[in-house]
Amino acid sequence: MDTRFKIEGEISRQYRRFNATGTQLTMRLLPPPDEENPVSHFLASANDLFQHALQGVSDSDMVGITIQNEVNQNDKAIGISFRRKDQLSGDVIWSVFEKVSQSNSNFNALDKLVVTLHSVKMPVGFGRVALKPKGRPISAMAHLKRSIVEVKAEENCLAHALITAIARLNKDPKYKSFRKGYKIRPVVQNLLETTGINLDRGGGIRELERFQDHFKEYRIVVFGA
Repeated sequence: MDTRFKIEGEISRQYRRFNATGTQLTMRLLPPPDEENPVSHFLASANDLFQHALQGVSDSDMVGITIQNEVNQNDKAIGISFRRKDQLSGDVIWSVFEKVSQSNSNFNALDKLVVTLHSVKMPVGFGRVALKPKGRPISAMAHLKRSIVEVKAEENCLAHALITAIARLNKDPKYKSFRKGYKIRPVVQNLLETTGINLDRGGGIRELERFQDHFKEYRIVVFGA
């Protein structure tokens, strides 16, 4: 057993179709020894915990985390938005716990916690020739599957996709127009001007992170084909 935390239950599930893995840990952080600084102990405990939970996850993979007190189920779970594994540290976790503890006196990091982690392997290109895809093309699936939305845009596709998805979630009456590429360009332009994001060279991890910072009330998830 690790000297900094105790795991009382662990469930892991793979979503091969989406190249993702979900892990749920029921655990408890152990109190620091009398001679050790509590903050330093907590940071080291958080680092050890996530090092254990993210074994086999590459630094470039995206990781999202929720943490909930098992006793106080009515309390809102702590959410850490998707980011690369190499951007996760005890300092990040500590800052989130600190904000929650200031607004919720019932939350105690030493209580039994339920930690849920989702990791998504990001596609990496190596210059290989693409294999002939199996099954129907995405254009055909977009007509058959309501869960798939094809974005009608020749530029700023990432911004178009995010605005369309948010309109769909909020049941915005403009959703159908946005989906067909109508009336959306001024909204996209306003979003790019507001965030200062430039998509002239496409949208990658950096741009996704900045969009996630802007759309804090939503969670952006990218799946590799």
